[in-house]
Amino acid sequence: MASSLINSHASSQYGENPVKKGEVRLNEMGSEVVEGYTCKPKDYDPNRAIMHYKTLLLLCDDERCGKAGKDNRAAHLREIIKDMGLNKGENRIKISRTGCYGACRFRQVCQVTENTQANGNEKNNAIWLKHTHQFSDDQWKDIFTKLSEDTVLTEELDSEVFIPMKVYE
Repeated sequence: MASSLINSHASSQYGENPVKKGEVRLNEMGSEVVEGYTCKPKDYDPNRAIMHYKTLLLLCDDERCGKAGKDNRAAHLREIIKDMGLNKGENRIKISRTGCYGACRFRQVCQVTENTQANGNEKNNAIWLKHTHQFSDDQWKDIFTKLSEDTVLTEELDSEVFIPMKVYE
């Protein structure tokens, strides 16, 4: 059976589209992917560095939040990021799905984490967004652009999109 070469992020089914028998797929790091997985490299190199990201968005995808959007929000956002050219390079934005944060009343929540050891903006670190399943693609593109340009989100976006945080003394 002839194999075909596919980039693992080329499909909007990323995360739900494992490599089939006879198929050859490369993950974003350029490694061939193990059959039955979406991005696990065939050749494990414990010394290979992970890919740099400037911003990491941790998107709740647990029972309530995951159902709030009724679509694979993380995969969709990855496609938008890829279309914007922010899936690699100095301003790379990474989307990771998480389990429950215990903030179900704000579903679907997303925590913004900046890589402050490199080029991340400290003022955007540990910001929480709420009801993100209701954000339009244009709103997400605006957020991604602001993050890539180091614009402080709390100064530019409506306060209604943020989850208020309380630190107990």
